[in-house]
Amino acid sequence: MNLKIVVFLAGLSQGWSLSVTVFGGSGFCGSRVCKFLVEKGATVSSISKSGTAPKWCHNEEWTKQVDWKSADLLSSSDEALDAVVGAPDAVISCVGAIGTDPSILLKGNGDANKAAFASAMRGGKLQRAAYVSVSSEVDACKENWLPEFFKSYFEGKIVAETAAIDSVGGDTSKVCFVKPTFIYGGDSFGINPPRVNFEYGAGVEELLFLPPFKIAADLTPGLIKVALRPPVCVDSVAAACVKAALDDSGADLPTLDGTEAINTYSGQPKSTGLTDALTWSKEKLTEFYGWAKVEVPKAIDTVQQKIEETKK
Repeated sequence: MNLKIVVFLAGLSQGWSLSVTVFGGSGFCGSRVCKFLVEKGATVSSISKSGTAPKWCHNEEWTKQVDWKSADLLSSSDEALDAVVGAPDAVISCVGAIGTDPSILLKGNGDANKAAFASAMRGGKLQRAAYVSVSSEVDACKENWLPEFFKSYFEGKIVAETAAIDSVGGDTSKVCFVKPTFIYGGDSFGINPPRVNFEYGAGVEELLFLPPFKIAADLTPGLIKVALRPPVCVDSVAAACVKAALDDSGADLPTLDGTEAINTYSGQPKSTGLTDALTWSKEKLTEFYGWAKVEVPKAIDTVQQKIEETKK
């Protein structure tokens, strides 16, 4: 029997699976990536400053199948970082930073990812990489629509994308860049970073996919265009990253620029937030009408009785 087949069958018998390291795995997007990877049967390591599962999922069963590791990508030596990262088959980076300090933006988006991808490459087994970057339409706003300090954010993203390509020997077919505009999800709203919950975001996503909004977005410039583009659910971003990391078909990995491309590739269900909200409103109005038909006449009769009693 062919040696490669023997090794493959032996691996299956011992429960071997693709090893994937998630940088920023304790974060909003990274934790969902870890969840989907576990569900797909991968061997999963998460690397973040905290080294723990986030609050939204810390009691969920799947978290027990993730190796939660702690490391500071900006301060760790190569040796220390390599000891934590090991030799993964694939990596996904959800590492990023926002704020108003150009230095933090450049380091948090650029240097941190550069260190992460370089360490994964030194492991010697890296086959594929995925990175959550930023939509080209958002990037196009940096010259005339965004504050000067924000240019460092985009510079950092370029550094990270270059590092991701370098980590797989310069072969762009082995790298997937997921480029959202605005990501929503979870069960809460946030300011830093800006975030809206799933119900609200799903409604806005479905609304902005309607033809009038799409036409308006295509015709308007800068941040107005971006504001009219549908946001993307964090589950779609995570699922797209996971699909790319586990894709052993040999096909070139894509660049997913914008919500429509991300949703199509990820295979996640189409957003029905607006439809669900309208259906819920209709049901509640129907319930209210049914209640009013019974209770309002009762209330009127009661009032009339009180009036009659006061006349006596």
